[in-house]
Amino acid sequence: MTNEEILAQFGPREAMEYDVVVVGGGPGGLATAIRLKQLAATKGTDVSVVVLEKGSEPGAHILSGAIMDPIALSELFPNWKAMGAPLNQPVSDDAMIFLGEKSSFRTPNLLLPDCFQNHGNYIISLGALTKWLGEQAEALGVEIFPGFAAAEVLYNADGSVKGVATGNMGVSKEGEPTADFQIGMELHAKYTVFAEGARGHLGKQLIAKFKLDDGKDPQTYGLGIKEVWEIDPKRHQPGFVMHTAGWPMDSSTYGGAFLYHMEGNKVTLGFITGLDYANPYLSPFEEFQRWKTHPNVRWYLEGDTEHGVAPAKRLGYGARAITAGGLSSLPKTVFPGGALVGCDAGYLNVSRIKGSHAAIKTGMLAAEAAYDAVTSGRQHDELSAYPAAFEKSWLHTELHKARNFKAWFKKGLFTATLMNGIEQFLFKGHIPWTLHRDRPDHAYLKPAAECKPIVYPKPDGKLTFDRLSSVFISNTNHAENQPAHLTLKDASVPVNINLHTYAGPEARYCPAGVYEFVKTDAGQDRLQINAQNCVHCKTCDIKDPTQNIVWVTPEGGGGPNYAGM
Repeated sequence: MTNEEILAQFGPREAMEYDVVVVGGGPGGLATAIRLKQLAATKGTDVSVVVLEKGSEPGAHILSGAIMDPIALSELFPNWKAMGAPLNQPVSDDAMIFLGEKSSFRTPNLLLPDCFQNHGNYIISLGALTKWLGEQAEALGVEIFPGFAAAEVLYNADGSVKGVATGNMGVSKEGEPTADFQIGMELHAKYTVFAEGARGHLGKQLIAKFKLDDGKDPQTYGLGIKEVWEIDPKRHQPGFVMHTAGWPMDSSTYGGAFLYHMEGNKVTLGFITGLDYANPYLSPFEEFQRWKTHPNVRWYLEGDTEHGVAPAKRLGYGARAITAGGLSSLPKTVFPGGALVGCDAGYLNVSRIKGSHAAIKTGMLAAEAAYDAVTSGRQHDELSAYPAAFEKSWLHTELHKARNFKAWFKKGLFTATLMNGIEQFLFKGHIPWTLHRDRPDHAYLKPAAECKPIVYPKPDGKLTFDRLSSVFISNTNHAENQPAHLTLKDASVPVNINLHTYAGPEARYCPAGVYEFVKTDAGQDRLQINAQNCVHCKTCDIKDPTQNIVWVTPEGGGGPNYAGM
């Protein structure tokens, strides 16, 4: 049954009315809700706010490095330290290292541009901070509905956004209602704020419907893959931050890695691959595993019986796409009845590898515009005060300085390093030129016949691992009997085009083993989609060369349940 047929048989859906509906319980969405309630309390008014979060709880789907600049959090909660916000490990030292396969060169700290300086920042679990923000929001009177995925944008007769509808629950793989069926509900609002993170399912639809990206560069993304390890105290350096560039990537492929020393003898390490890579044989997951074998990295993870060092233990795994286009790719962020905040719009500063401070700040700016509109009797129009306030903010200044960072890498690692050094170190970001991109990430993929296959070593189960054992420790789960949330516009394309022309890149770019090409009993190739493995990274929706794969929301509560990520 189609959704329309289900509605005809089981509808109408129950509708709930709010002043503001927020889609997404991450830092941006929660900051929006918190700021609205703060303003209402300060000015003695009442504003009703609800947050929809598809994860099992706020923070369950949150994944980030993460080094946090507390500038925006300090604006939201000036006394966050006294309130117990989980920012406990200040950065103590920065290292930027260029790797060869066996060699390394550390850039002197005196030559590091401001974007690589982390003095005053904190190494955190963004999931823990998000959970804390959720607690603060509820204490202020925000309603939070965890486990409810916003699946559909609702529109008024004049085309303005009316609100959202949550997905139906208890629908079988075949699309039929089961004994556990529950119809979705509608949430109507004067304004709806979308804070779904990078490549938001509904955000993508809104950008297309309202042509919000007209005149902007195509958005570009990176795939961040992360692990958390507990290491021997002898190798732990609390607050030490290490970033690397170079190996195992070739000089023409954008990528970099990080290793951060958290509190409690834990390190968080990960690898970011630009999704504008050209070789379809490249596997971001395998590049990450290979990176861990470099002497500068494995030293922290391997045991050393001679010196009494115990081997490290891997505790967590996850993956998530991040936006990297910056100001040149930022769409218009308002439309009749709503707004985009955080990474749903693309505010991440890729030069700093930081987006949570931007998400919080933009959530606050959107909230202030929405509060003024609601309390003055307006609804369903454009919150033009939000982008106007952004353009006057410190965040706009920060992103303007970094606007060319990612674009330089299309000219190779050496040129990018040189030009970003000139722009950020010598010019301090005050530059008169702007680089532009003309293609989305999927359009950079070359046919397999033009590329050299990459042979990756097999995992050893100690330092390097396979996808399935990694997904297992992400606590990912989806109800097995539900419609696949990884949909194909044309079921013939994966074999006839992707496999034939591009050697089946979906089997390599997915960090969770969702896609694999198998043989039928008749010996024919077919694409098997293991949707239950999906960690909601959105890479397939971005990198599929034919844009045939469309990620849609699964049942609420499904997906990863990250702990300490």
